[in-house]
Amino acid sequence: MSLDASRVILGTYGQVFIAGVWQTNFNHLEANVEIQKKELNLAGDPWVRHKKGAMKGTGTMSGFKVTSDMIARGFDKFSLVSKLNDPDSYGFERITLNNVMLDKLQLANWTAGEEVKEEVAFTFEGYTLNDPIRGI
Repeated sequence: MSLDASRVILGTYGQVFIAGVWQTNFNHLEANVEIQKKELNLAGDPWVRHKKGAMKGTGTMSGFKVTSDMIARGFDKFSLVSKLNDPDSYGFERITLNNVMLDKLQLANWTAGEEVKEEVAFTFEGYTLNDPIRGI
């Protein structure tokens, strides 16, 4: 059976929530978790084995500048919720990023005659898959 193309999720329906408030100005969100693996060389085993180590969460969000909310937030930690809800998909997905902290504050970045864009890099400490999308 081939993929039903209508079930492919479009980022058009992505939303970012901070403290329960939809951040309508952000139109891009990326969050990743990397794991540090410890290499183990065991006697009598020709394979290098791996043990899970520490994890690191990083991300960026970007969009249009409409408020000074990110500057006012400063470097205080907060929770962020990513939501994908394409009406043609098998459901919606919500992921909460915990202990989000900005890497830097963009205080000014503008050019006359152009819309002002805002890019925010951050780290986070843990996540919860609140609502997974499940196929049929």
